[in-house]
Amino acid sequence: MSEISQLLGAMITYYKGDTRRIHHFIKVHDLARTIGVLEGLDKDTLFVLEAAAAVHDIGIRICELTYGKCDEKLQEQEGPSLARDMLTALGFDEKVIMRVCWLVGHHHTYRDIDGWDHQILIESDCLVNLYEEGASHDEIQTAYNRIFVTETGKLFCRKMFDL
Repeated sequence: MSEISQLLGAMITYYKGDTRRIHHFIKVHDLARTIGVLEGLDKDTLFVLEAAAAVHDIGIRICELTYGKCDEKLQEQEGPSLARDMLTALGFDEKVIMRVCWLVGHHHTYRDIDGWDHQILIESDCLVNLYEEGASHDEIQTAYNRIFVTETGKLFCRKMFDL
């Protein structure tokens, strides 16, 4: 079994009973992998992207329990240590863990994008969030103009939302 498959399985266990959140990270992972492949990411960057996409929202549950809410900044604050614990327990390489934790801590930060893995994670999460939140045409157009950079991400956004 691949490390990514083990990680996805661990995340399903982590979010046991929370079908909505499980479906969310699986969709983000699948879009991130697809965009990454179509954009020609090297295998190491793609691996980090996939791992980050799997755990990007790992901080939500602890935020809800601790703060009674799970806004973007709290997720970025609480998520990295939880991601580190899970990735370490699964035997991921320290270099991968460090980058994934950084990405988890910045997956809602749309300025100062640091690498294609960061950009694609944001685009993938945005595509899923726009759909799940029932965004209006204007909100989708604004997100398209402000967030999307990769040719594949732009194409997917245009096709998914008929822009």
